Amino acid sequence: MAHALSLAGRGLGRVWPNPAVGCVLVRDGRIVGRGRTADGGRPHAERVALDMAGDAARGGTAYVTLEPCAHHGQTPPCADALIDAGVARVVVAHEDPDPRVAGGGVARLRAARIDVTVGCLEGQARAIQAGFLSRVTRGRPWLTLKLALTLDGRIATASGESRWITGPEARRRVHAERAAHDAVLVGAGTARADDPDLTVRGLGDVGPGRVRIVLSRHLRLPRDSRLFQSAGDPPVWLIHAGADAGDVGAWEDAGARVIEGRSLGTQVDLAHAFEALGQAGLTRVYCEGGGTLAAALMTADLVDELQVFSAGKLIGAEGQPGMGALGLARLSEARAFDLAEVSALGGDIFHRWIRRV
Repeated sequence: MAHALSLAGRGLGRVWPNPAVGCVLVRDGRIVGRGRTADGGRPHAERVALDMAGDAARGGTAYVTLEPCAHHGQTPPCADALIDAGVARVVVAHEDPDPRVAGGGVARLRAARIDVTVGCLEGQARAIQAGFLSRVTRGRPWLTLKLALTLDGRIATASGESRWITGPEARRRVHAERAAHDAVLVGAGTARADDPDLTVRGLGDVGPGRVRIVLSRHLRLPRDSRLFQSAGDPPVWLIHAGADAGDVGAWEDAGARVIEGRSLGTQVDLAHAFEALGQAGLTRVYCEGGGTLAAALMTADLVDELQVFSAGKLIGAEGQPGMGALGLARLSEARAFDLAEVSALGGDIFHRWIRRV
């Protein structure tokens, strides 16, 4: 199962709206087939592993990181494929909460007199599937908020200079994290100030391009920007709330997908926007916006994971803070996160935090 989980992890950012699943087939103590969900979501991991194993799958054990599907979609059910292949046992990390499955895959296997075990390395599997599980159970993608900060919590000088607070090792990790997410998100302020392209660079072939998302209430974004010039590939999605038809049409003509959200005060309603992203199939979003967007996402209670890159530099109080005002009056009101990982990246420190339930 640990090997199947490692295969599943390689599919993160490449398979949405499907889950990133790994499957390993074992017979007589030897691996005879293995696979992960293919880029774009098909074929599924079980089908890839069964095709590799061929007749050697008969009488073997399948280790699958998520309950095999039991419904007919664009491909036949994986539960049926395992049954037809003659496997004797299936070990599942955890059941699939998708209403189209929800125990149906396990039930179908057991009805075919296949021995099924559920719960092997479930915690690790759920961590990998956090995005898919979030979309299915909460209707929105998992949100990772990235912050690159000085020791005093600043993301830029008073003049806005921010390149580069962290070193090359940290920046390479950021690109790896972009690759492990379905989409990269910024706000209109970052799009205007930094003119980012938000692509994954320096990692070789990482599969389909990640969606690049900009939140902009009025779509007042420069049309000579790198995002506008490359809006069709990788995809650019814009979420607005009341933009002029001319701006909407210009971006659509450039190849972008424009999603009409709704207003909440003077801003885009973030909860509604993330519901729209979930409906569009996204499971994991990586936010690289500035302090204003970071604070808005925290206030809306949408941040599931924090990734903080800390550099050994000091800018001072006149620098731009990494987090805008949250309006907290008491420490007890602060959102708590649990430390999940800490490591050195060159001269910087990386720490990852998971929202405390």
